[in-house]
Amino acid sequence: MNGTPPQLGIGIGWRPEIADTVEALPGIDWVEAVAENLCPGHLPDSLVRLRERGVTVVPHGVSLGLGGAERPDAGRLADLAERAEALGSPLVTEHIAFVRAGGALTASPVLEAGHLLPVPRTRDALRVLCENIRIAQDSLPVPLAVENIAALINWPDEEMSEGQFLAELVGRTGVRLLIDVANLHTNKVNRGEDPAKALDELPVEAIAYVHVAGGIERDGVWHDTHAHPVTPPVLDVLSELRARVAPPGVLLERDDDFPPAAELAGELTTIRETIIATTATTARPAARAGARAGAHARAGAGAGITGERWASNTDAARGRLALSETALLSSLVAGTPVPEGFDPRRLRVQSRALAAKRAGVVAKVAPELPEILGKGFRPAFLAYAARTPMRAGYRRDALDFAESLLIEGRPEDSAARRRLTLWWRERAAAQPPRRTTRLLRVARAALAGR
Repeated sequence: MNGTPPQLGIGIGWRPEIADTVEALPGIDWVEAVAENLCPGHLPDSLVRLRERGVTVVPHGVSLGLGGAERPDAGRLADLAERAEALGSPLVTEHIAFVRAGGALTASPVLEAGHLLPVPRTRDALRVLCENIRIAQDSLPVPLAVENIAALINWPDEEMSEGQFLAELVGRTGVRLLIDVANLHTNKVNRGEDPAKALDELPVEAIAYVHVAGGIERDGVWHDTHAHPVTPPVLDVLSELRARVAPPGVLLERDDDFPPAAELAGELTTIRETIIATTATTARPAARAGARAGAHARAGAGAGITGERWASNTDAARGRLALSETALLSSLVAGTPVPEGFDPRRLRVQSRALAAKRAGVVAKVAPELPEILGKGFRPAFLAYAARTPMRAGYRRDALDFAESLLIEGRPEDSAARRRLTLWWRERAAAQPPRRTTRLLRVARAALAGR
């Protein structure tokens, strides 16, 4: 780890929908913004005003896929670096996850998850992740911190616990950690993992800041929605973390179903009080520090990787990881058989969650579609998603969905079909879909009213 992490304080995730609210909230020391939603040359006025007030802005990436088998895309890294420089940020953050699979390493089409998926805690995955993080670190103008994610599924034959995996990652790369306490709680419910054990094993001194977020439990599965209030069990994990270390920053995340400003302010107050209460009443036992040191030593021994072996070429590990991640993602988004060792029921839950998220995001990036299709939008999109994997992001997904409807002669209402045709033509002209000739005939016929 290079230097001391900046002292950030208490912050909130900045989103366009609550930009005015965030500016007006008292006691906000910093904000975090989704990097991919920002244009460096045209920063939102709200972020500009916050920066002028001295509020720190941290770009939070979601699309690098550092846990994927491929090396990080140079263009994505350059975009993240540009946003960090435009915002004058002291660090940038990303996730320990994979978001796409397939491609050259498997000689198969690239599949996009549209979501953060867990990497297996294996030697292969760790070797690849470490190299990918080193590549990212070398490409960024400021330090990088990486976040633990929530998961609905377990990989079979994992070789390390989450704490061991993170400890080994920090030890080999010097990367800082963004610890999401809501994700630790999620993994307790969904994967039977003890948050206290993970905190004992990971190097808490590497923490750059902490995420706190809400979720909901349905049918015995915890969904990390970022659209519900923060629950007491999540605050309990925050207390556990604070008993071990004073985090440089704590941030409230909210991505949907935004409550009134007073509710957001109340959640921030509860987070502050949790940090203060733990500070005032809990001392960090020396025995706990010794337990962590022992856990770190076991992590290194469990990984079983000598310096010489670690320095060897990672190509073989990338190939094996590519096959396993592609098989999993293909099962989730393309209906291929469940890979051996996975729980079919959990994969069905994850598959439905991915399709539902696709529908929700497409409705946001292309709000005209639910307006045109009305109540038929969601069932039509879910049916499309069940047979059509996402390959190039949500905006392309929206166009492909509209294309599929028009080729099928839908929607049945002729006025709605004409509106959908116009919408598609206005947006697809610069980059026509694959079945261009046939679809253009359909479009002309729809506009002609035939």
